[in-house]
Amino acid sequence: MAQKPSIPKGTRDFSPSEMAKRNYIFDTIKGVFKLFGFQQIETPAMENLSTLMGKYGEEGDKLLFKILNSGDYLSNINPVEINQSNSSKLTSKISEKGLRYDLTVPFARYVVQYQNDIVFPFKRYQIQPVWRADRPQKGRYREFYQCDVDVIGSDSLMNEVELIQIVDQVYQKLGIKVVVKINNRKILAGIAETIGEAERIVDITVAIDKLDKIGLEKVNEELLQNGIPVDAVNQLQPILQLSGNNDEKLMQIENVIANSSIGMKGISEMRYVLGILKALSLETEIELDLTLARGLNYYTGAIFEVKSKEVQIGSITGGGRYDDLTGIFGLQGVSGVGISFGADRIYDVMSQLNLFPEDATTTTQLLFVNFGEKEQLYCLPILSQLRSAGISCEMYPDADKIKKQMNYANRKGVKYVAIIGENEMNNGKVTIKNMETGEQKMVNSNGLNSLFN
Repeated sequence: MAQKPSIPKGTRDFSPSEMAKRNYIFDTIKGVFKLFGFQQIETPAMENLSTLMGKYGEEGDKLLFKILNSGDYLSNINPVEINQSNSSKLTSKISEKGLRYDLTVPFARYVVQYQNDIVFPFKRYQIQPVWRADRPQKGRYREFYQCDVDVIGSDSLMNEVELIQIVDQVYQKLGIKVVVKINNRKILAGIAETIGEAERIVDITVAIDKLDKIGLEKVNEELLQNGIPVDAVNQLQPILQLSGNNDEKLMQIENVIANSSIGMKGISEMRYVLGILKALSLETEIELDLTLARGLNYYTGAIFEVKSKEVQIGSITGGGRYDDLTGIFGLQGVSGVGISFGADRIYDVMSQLNLFPEDATTTTQLLFVNFGEKEQLYCLPILSQLRSAGISCEMYPDADKIKKQMNYANRKGVKYVAIIGENEMNNGKVTIKNMETGEQKMVNSNGLNSLFN
């Protein structure tokens, strides 16, 4: 007996109904991106490893899927090198390409490569899959989609404001109640400077970013284990336990880091962004969270995370300001800011809350029953007219028993079935059956459009 086929762990197949729901998410997000003047690009699934390696830290490099060179990739390798079991050295010789880890680094490569063709500020969006050789678990996959939107070539904080407006509109349209958590890496740098540990900002931010997940006690343990002095950890405690509204939090932290010029610049930026957002009266809650750090080290200014208020699933959107991402490819001083919507987590939230509209999974609106060749010829012009009017319809391909055709309609979720026999053809009529209620009525063949208006 042949072995049942399967797919790699951490990947998924999507059924027609699942794809219809996913496309509803993609179309909603894409529609908002377009409203704000963003243009779509795509980059290859695979990039040169020289483009990807070293951009995500040591752990990120380990999670890159490497692609073996085509042909006999071992032909030029000395057997001694193979026996040395030095996988890193060997990989560089047998693999020159890898699957993209995210959309941001390929975007930076794209900007540098096409800098003379791009109109700056460049407002781009990109909706494509990425791959990570991570350990699969609930809500974490090896292949998943990102929906990125970035503005590059502008220092203006209005870009941060606009991105939060995009978040507000996307989640209003999807019906998900969210909170936008916002912080600024300059404030975090100011905190590290104030407690005398400016050189340890990465260790500090990585630890405090876990506050929601592991709690204050565990965060303090991790800071101490990473060599942060006890006095410095003690100075962090009031900051980790700030309370009040956004303005009150800013005033409290300003008193703490008043002697840090970089920290005060972060506060100034945050006041500006929050002030404009308050004037816009957005539906979405905006919360200043000074423990928000985000793991990627290339963020230099504002950072964002969006979480569902009703489902515990982690962040469903995130991003921030990066001052010199293109510098890694030789184009210095080009600032940008962007966010990424996690389509897979958004899908999980919407499924759990039953937020997909009923018509999101509808493919065929009207099915024509097939009684034979004569009826087929009568139906075909009607089908063409309906499709020209934007109505999704089909005719069952075979003149099978009507019970079988009705069962097909039910299983596919078709709401209306058109029945055309001898009587209908002689009178220019169509019998329409509502598959949900069982009601049947006869209408003029040229009046079917009214069913769907």
